[in-house]
Amino acid sequence: MTDSPKLPGGFVTAYIGLGSNLGDRSKNLSGAVERLSRIGTAGAISVIYETKPWGVDGYQPRYLNQVVAVSTTLDPLEVVTELLSIEHSLGRSRQEKNASRTLDLDLLLHGTSIVDASGVSVPHPRLHERAFVLVPLAEIAPEVVHPVLNRTMFELAEDADRSGVSLMR
Repeated sequence: MTDSPKLPGGFVTAYIGLGSNLGDRSKNLSGAVERLSRIGTAGAISVIYETKPWGVDGYQPRYLNQVVAVSTTLDPLEVVTELLSIEHSLGRSRQEKNASRTLDLDLLLHGTSIVDASGVSVPHPRLHERAFVLVPLAEIAPEVVHPVLNRTMFELAEDADRSGVSLMR
């Protein structure tokens, strides 16, 4: 595990991916953004994108996805614990992998931290494969460098298959 250098005041920028494909998807995202204050102070917030479900066999409703930058003093494990609590508070139930969900919150990046411990992997292990988070992440943090791949979010988003990712109308 490598830790991120802290910003003044002991803060680090974490990037959180938000997704919802059940219920009032927009309300689910806005409720999650409000509750991110449990982690720190929200900074840049991407626009909302509508996307096809990823890695799913069979039909699922389309997702709304968004990325939020949060300035936090929490370490990656603490951030993930809070994200799981926020999901639960907004009605998320974890029944099966890749099932439709009211809310999905993923820690994409935590500064330059590299973590693979206690069931937490940072950067998110499939971040570079998923246009539904790369596009909104590159929108708010194009010059941020992936700490393992040493490529910017802009570069990774440019290489991603963007089919199925569109601005929310």
